[in-house]
Amino acid sequence: MKTRKKQFVTVFCALLLSAVSAAAQSGGSKSQIVERVIHSKNFEENKIGISADRKLVVYLPAGYNGASKRYPVLYFFPSPIDGYRTLFDKRGAQALFDRAIARGIVRSFILVSVDMTTPLGASWFVNSPVTGNWEDFVVEELVPYVDASFRTIPTRDARGLVGEHMGAYGAIRIGMKHADVFGSIYGMNPVGTGSGVQIMDSRPDWDLLAHAASLDEVKKDGFSAIFTSIFQAYLPNPEKPPLYVDLPAHREGGKLVIDSRLTARLRDSFFLESMIPQYADNLKTLRGFKFDWSRNDAIWDHVYSNQAFTHKLNEFGIAHEAEEYNGLWDADPYWGAEGRVIADVLPFFQQHLEF
Repeated sequence: MKTRKKQFVTVFCALLLSAVSAAAQSGGSKSQIVERVIHSKNFEENKIGISADRKLVVYLPAGYNGASKRYPVLYFFPSPIDGYRTLFDKRGAQALFDRAIARGIVRSFILVSVDMTTPLGASWFVNSPVTGNWEDFVVEELVPYVDASFRTIPTRDARGLVGEHMGAYGAIRIGMKHADVFGSIYGMNPVGTGSGVQIMDSRPDWDLLAHAASLDEVKKDGFSAIFTSIFQAYLPNPEKPPLYVDLPAHREGGKLVIDSRLTARLRDSFFLESMIPQYADNLKTLRGFKFDWSRNDAIWDHVYSNQAFTHKLNEFGIAHEAEEYNGLWDADPYWGAEGRVIADVLPFFQQHLEF
């Protein structure tokens, strides 16, 4: 009996010490979601009433308050269709991140999700005299603010970019231009990587765009709103209200007439594949680069362009991972309990981030 009692006490003490150790490592606290607002000079002169106060939400891992440890940071660009809080309010990201850390899938990290939207949806993460300087906001204001406000590891090797759909476009675009600031990139089903099956000018309602009296009128047609946001980013004209764009096409007698000069300018500045020659050397310095896409995307253009994008990256000798997965283009493949975020995205950053 004494031997059994002694064994029981030994096991109990070991379990107790393990629990105390775990509590000490976590600081005895749970993860937190923190709201912040940054007033940005980069939007003070925009033409369409975008607020200079940009909202963000920050995930702080368990134990953040109880120690002096510093953490790597993931900057998350959501789809503008969802909004910057959707991953926490509707996707269960906080519990998912907590579970991934507890399982040892990824070490503790900070995640920042920021509002990068315009009245028509996407900002496209570019500097524009119409919508504001989104690229400068991220690099010159957002990153320094986060480093000054939280216990980050303030180096490019400890910063990752991850985005979803249009946000994935932004993660790749900003990452390829600013590889000195961000060391690893993951694009979740990116759009805008290159030419699709259909030409871009087949999508908008050109009569609507030619006669729209306000941005609200453009919102009535989904594709017209999306492409007007692209034009405001890449074909901006501050002297042409209410859309403030140069339109690359118009209709004459029912026929589509394309402006070759404006179309060339749009393609060269918008498509990610067009940027590869200029930024190939930047991309080669990344610690990790991956993007994926759904084989069953209802807009086949996304499948076609992502397949072409990975081939062009290969042509320039840029190391990367590209995966076509068998699933739908929505939140479920990513944010489910065993979805791609916990199975692929977080393990990717565990491998490539500096902790």
